[in-house]
Amino acid sequence: MDIRDLRIVDIQPSQFYISEEKLEQIGRWFDPGDLSGFEAVPVKELDGQVIFTDGHTRAYAAWLAGLERIPLVWDEDELDWEAYRLCADACRKRGIRSVADLEERVISGEDYERLWNNWCEVLHEVLELQRADGLD
Repeated sequence: MDIRDLRIVDIQPSQFYISEEKLEQIGRWFDPGDLSGFEAVPVKELDGQVIFTDGHTRAYAAWLAGLERIPLVWDEDELDWEAYRLCADACRKRGIRSVADLEERVISGEDYERLWNNWCEVLHEVLELQRADGLD
């Protein structure tokens, strides 16, 4: 699969909120007409589907600006892919299948910390407990 052919809306998010503050920060430097300073957004093929592993807010800002494609890079980091699988599943259960579906999920930084970051912490704690008990 050629990463350059992927459209923003064809990539599955792995987070189901966007921080309004992060979006405003990106708005201060983002120029949709000049992507030379746009750091490539990492993606990974997981269970036959390409997902964002980071950079959701940059991808969302690009989508808002009307871009179909952005610089992408295959994520080669050793991450907790089971956690990403669960995050992508949680997004799909909430009807989030592309960054376009995040439009109604832009929330304050405080709410982002409380709702998203805390959700991730609980997810990692549960996975650690399952692995310790040999349940994974």
